[in-house]
Amino acid sequence: MKAAPTGAQEAPAGKRPPRRRALALALAGAVGITGVAALTGTFPFGDERRAAHRQTPAAGPSGIPSGPAPAPGAPGAGDPLLPLDGNGGYTVRRYTLGFDWRAPRTPFAARTTISATATQALSRFDLDFAGNTLHAVTVDGAPARTARDGDELVVTPAKPIAKGRAFTVQVAYTADPTQQRERGDAIQTYGWVPTPDGTVVCAQPNGAKMIFPVNDHPSLRAPVTFRITTPPGLSAVANGRLVERVRRPDGRIRWTYDSEHPVAAQLIQLAIGKFSFVDSTGPRGLPVRDVVPAGLVADTEAPRSRTSEHLRWLERRLGPYPFRRYGVLVGDTDLPVALETQSLSVVPKGDLLGDQVDAERDLVHELAHQWTGNSVAIRRWSDLWLSEGHARFYERLYSEAHGGVGIEDAMRAAYEQHDQWRHDDGAPAEPTEPTLFKVMRYDGSALVLYALREKVGEETFDKIERSWVTKYRGRVAGTRDFVALASEVAGEDLTPFLTPWLYGERTPPMPGHPDWEVDPVQD
Repeated sequence: MKAAPTGAQEAPAGKRPPRRRALALALAGAVGITGVAALTGTFPFGDERRAAHRQTPAAGPSGIPSGPAPAPGAPGAGDPLLPLDGNGGYTVRRYTLGFDWRAPRTPFAARTTISATATQALSRFDLDFAGNTLHAVTVDGAPARTARDGDELVVTPAKPIAKGRAFTVQVAYTADPTQQRERGDAIQTYGWVPTPDGTVVCAQPNGAKMIFPVNDHPSLRAPVTFRITTPPGLSAVANGRLVERVRRPDGRIRWTYDSEHPVAAQLIQLAIGKFSFVDSTGPRGLPVRDVVPAGLVADTEAPRSRTSEHLRWLERRLGPYPFRRYGVLVGDTDLPVALETQSLSVVPKGDLLGDQVDAERDLVHELAHQWTGNSVAIRRWSDLWLSEGHARFYERLYSEAHGGVGIEDAMRAAYEQHDQWRHDDGAPAEPTEPTLFKVMRYDGSALVLYALREKVGEETFDKIERSWVTKYRGRVAGTRDFVALASEVAGEDLTPFLTPWLYGERTPPMPGHPDWEVDPVQD
């Protein structure tokens, strides 16, 4: 997600809770620890699961334990910042989303089919699902009992589900395309984002539950099939490949898309409107398709036409683009942020109608995310600095060579404000939930990468970066993994260097720049 560029100090976000010292200390043992969560089958915080969901094996007829008794799946993945996001007890193999779109801001019929596998014997399980009018839930075709508890949809199947068994959940509901929520950071408004003739979706960080019932955490990914029916004259687009476009007997059009790769819920995109599809080709024949409101094709052509160059520039630094296609969805909205929805970044029209240098910064930022944040998914929300910091770093680096502010000047300005950001928003790898998308996760985190480059030199830094996105391509990784890999590539333990940068209360000295000074903190 690309926040509006800022060099100004943000207002304090209030007093911070005591720092999680254990996380910083844990980095001391990070070198060589590179375990990752499976692509779609993870419970990323296994040691933090609620004790109530750990069961003693039940005795069989002979008195010998026959396996765990069915028990409720955990109501959340246990992420310290958003503990009820995601769910335990199962993994999702595929989502199939059916939307019978009618008109902007108008409720419509929807159905989600979830193909899953139980990772424990389940008596019930949760889905993340907010708002919307629920009609019916079935598990393997049999009606299930349901209860709603805030943003949790609790599903009790007719029969318990055995550990390791595949099962299918269908949820029928009326979707409400006016649902939105607000944050006090760069995200601001998220959820369904109406446009004059349709909608785009901005689900980051946890707004997918307003769109469909889901297992919503950035470390949890699954393929998605989208089946979107629109009135004549409107188009639908979603992540991945258009599989089929069928005109029904009533004249309505059904669009079917396949995400082609597993995708985190915060990175889903489905948009409806009067679109033009602009096709081109990227490096090595990569299909590039921009989706543009009909009246904005010519006015946004100049920055959009640079996508192939942006791809080549990033591939020289990070290796091959990690997905099968790419494109830019021009949002006919006034939202101040763009979003790295997987393989189809959404960029508000205002970002592309202004200064060319700023427009390209935004485009490179969202494209860089396809490697860092999308292909390499974060393990927990406190690892967000790895996603946003990398995207901001490469955005700044590209802009320096294409008419923008030099990266050293940008990083010196960030360095001066870094103690204030630490005070207001938490250290780069130590956010609070309200400060997740504050400026520290952008320029403040890019500064950590800049400091690392100054410490190890450009050649070693470039090896670290390419190794990062290559080793963890299509996988989940976090701060410990990055520190371990950087240390391995550099041939030295970088834990003592990176720990204060990532967790300290004060900004460390910048290698090679003894004259750089940090401004005093203002309470």
